[in-house]
Amino acid sequence: MAVKEGWTGRVYEDFEVGDIYQHPLGRTILSVDNSWFTLLTQNTNPIHFDHHYAAQTEFGRPLVDSTFTLALVTGQSVIDLSQNVMANLGWDEVRLPNPLFEGDTVYSRSEVLEKRESKSRPNVGIVRVKTTGFKQDGTIVIEFLRTFMVYKRGHVPQTARTSIPEPKR
Repeated sequence: MAVKEGWTGRVYEDFEVGDIYQHPLGRTILSVDNSWFTLLTQNTNPIHFDHHYAAQTEFGRPLVDSTFTLALVTGQSVIDLSQNVMANLGWDEVRLPNPLFEGDTVYSRSEVLEKRESKSRPNVGIVRVKTTGFKQDGTIVIEFLRTFMVYKRGHVPQTARTSIPEPKR
């Protein structure tokens, strides 16, 4: 039986300006996601975790913490964009045009805007993308620009999965 390598992510040379990646996994937001994230980050605004309080606002229910939305949509993009990233350089122009609520499902996509060689590190290149997160009905809930350094072909550090020998029986 042949061992077939699984998806190992893109390297710098794989990115082309204008490419659009529809990220494969959606995620339904649970009440516990919102509560845990606000607790982990010490966000004390009750609009995220106090249903009674949130019911009195114009939204009528808890809003999903916007930094959770940023983290989730960034995470959804890893499989297509940053599996082989050396470092994130920044998130810019983060916009949250519409609210996100518990029970909504988030999907995302990214477009490659630019790429260039690193001036200081010959083993990586720099890629800039625009990522958009949207709800199940297509309503955009977040948009941002992200810049990252990604390894070039032949320079991705080995993982245990790729560096250990075939198991012996």
